[in-house]
Amino acid sequence: MTGPDVDRPIRVLLADDQHLVRTGFRVILEVEDDLAVVGEAADGERAVSMTRALHPDVVLMDVEMPGMNGLEATRQITAPGSPGTPAVLILTTFDRDDYLFAALQAGASGFLLKNGTPEALVEAIRVLARGDALLAPELTRRVIATFARPGGTWAGGVAAGGVAVGGVAAGGAPLDELTPREREVLVLLARGASNAEIAAQLHLGEATVKTHVSRVLAKLGLRDRVQAVVFAYEQGVVRPGG
Repeated sequence: MTGPDVDRPIRVLLADDQHLVRTGFRVILEVEDDLAVVGEAADGERAVSMTRALHPDVVLMDVEMPGMNGLEATRQITAPGSPGTPAVLILTTFDRDDYLFAALQAGASGFLLKNGTPEALVEAIRVLARGDALLAPELTRRVIATFARPGGTWAGGVAAGGVAVGGVAAGGAPLDELTPREREVLVLLARGASNAEIAAQLHLGEATVKTHVSRVLAKLGLRDRVQAVVFAYEQGVVRPGG
């Protein structure tokens, strides 16, 4: 995903089958000077086609929609090789682990419930547009609890124990290719630190941290920070409570 230019608003596409929900999101977002709603889709297939035509920075994606659902639409939007891939923020009414894990596996960079606040939604969009991933703390704990235990799995039965992370083979990932600094960055990522917090702890500039994060993801073959968290716990780089 490439972030928006600093001199233009963050471009947002709304994908939800309920017109009133889309209208509510539009009202919330369009009062913000740095956000612009560029389109609305009522189903997954339309969301995919509009994403390719409009090149949004962030897609707000419902899960349950007629025809192609939001999970499959997310999978197609974030497929490897897609140019200018936007970040996908899953928004759903249903607090279900299977939706959470399936959304992350499909390529979503964030997951929020629709009962959240407008402020949380706006901040989530900004976080994703910067290239970060977003997972509420209680959801992060559930991901860690799943992957940190022996035999933990993604929904759909993909084994955690070093087999795959969101479709990325992780068992043979070259941890030894990380420099000591990159390993420190990975540890802090796994503990949920933002780039600014990593910079403060390691006494680095945020631009330098962003470079380190990009190198860690590239070397380990991971898509985003969420996968980095899962990978770090799978591989024992960090442990729950450690």
